[in-house]
Parts: sequence; structure tokens; C-alpha cells
Amino acid sequence: MGVIAWLVLGALSGWIANRLMNSRTGLIDNIITGIIGSFIGGFVFNFFGAETITGFNLHSIFVSVVGACILLWIINQIRR
Repeated sequence: MGVIAWLVLGALSGWIANRLMNSRTGLIDNIITGIIGSFIGGFVFNFFGAETITGFNLHSIFVSVVGACILLWIINQIRR
């Protein structure tokens, strides 16, 4: 997957995760959250034996959103 695809996937999954977790951030934060969430989601799904990110498709977006939600939850717990 190319750099542009990573940025688009990161922005989309970060935006979805921010809406699900009631967090409001900017575009750059969404991209960073989504990309780091992709790594976290890939690790979690791989740990449980599920398929991880395979390209730009719905399954990859789902994995990335789950990881981004985990990341946002951890950040919210640290801020408290």
C-alpha cells in the first residue's frame, strides 16, 4: 500500500474513531490516530489469529478503526 493510501486510510479511520469516541480533533491528528491505530489494530487482530490489514478495503478500515478506538481510550485514561 502506498503512502497516499496510508494517509487516506489513516484520515478516514481516525475520523471515524474520533466520532465514535466523542473526541474532536483536526485532520493531522486524525491521520496520526488512524495510522497508529492501524498498527495497534493489526497487532490485536493478529494476536487473536484474525486477518489484518490487506489493502484499502472495508476489513482494513475496520481493523484500523478498532485500533484507533483503543488508542483514544488509552489516551483518555492517561489524561484523567
